[in-house]
Amino acid sequence: MAELAGSVTKALLLVDDHPILRRGLTALIESQPGLAVRAAVGTRAAALGAIRANRPDLVIVDLLLGGEDGLDLVKEIKTHYPSVSSLVLSMHGEEVYAERALSAGALGYVAKQELDETVLGAIRCALAGKRYMSEALQRRLAEGYLGGRTLETDSPIRTLSDRELQVFRLIGQGRTTRKIAVTLTRSVKTIESHLEHIKNKLALGSAAELAQRATQWVETGRIG
Repeated sequence: MAELAGSVTKALLLVDDHPILRRGLTALIESQPGLAVRAAVGTRAAALGAIRANRPDLVIVDLLLGGEDGLDLVKEIKTHYPSVSSLVLSMHGEEVYAERALSAGALGYVAKQELDETVLGAIRCALAGKRYMSEALQRRLAEGYLGGRTLETDSPIRTLSDRELQVFRLIGQGRTTRKIAVTLTRSVKTIESHLEHIKNKLALGSAAELAQRATQWVETGRIG
């Protein structure tokens, strides 16, 4: 971290709903010269409050914040705090979410299985105002665009919009349509419309099959 040593300490905010991971990531980051974790929180509301209070240089956001969606938080940061950079972490591989995270305004995407030099490298890039992408992601993006497509067309799950994918995940967590509507502050009719679109895009014949596939997605990151 030679480029940060001797310079002004960079302030980071961690947003993850798992306390153990917050502690571990805090320890990893603060073992590096020139970096300090100003706050580590577990919800969107707490994150926005911490941003207002601390104005960090970088916010590291877990993609899945319980019933909340980290992508929504990344979009809010981009809109309301454009001078604050963000970096996304996720338990899911980058093949589904990385392009979504970058489109939402994040400067990089790191799978939680790589919380070592990879995340430190991504932090260095983001603090320098550069995008972090793994070599595999860069290769897939290049291949996709050369072929006239994006990563979103490679698999049925990637045909879902950000909101549909969020609804799909909440179904997989056992939420009812009404509870999802409350969580997302949308009408039940709107959620039902999302569910119909999801079934059509994933070629699912029933609500029971949808629930089964959604549960599988939440537990394994795959739908079959």
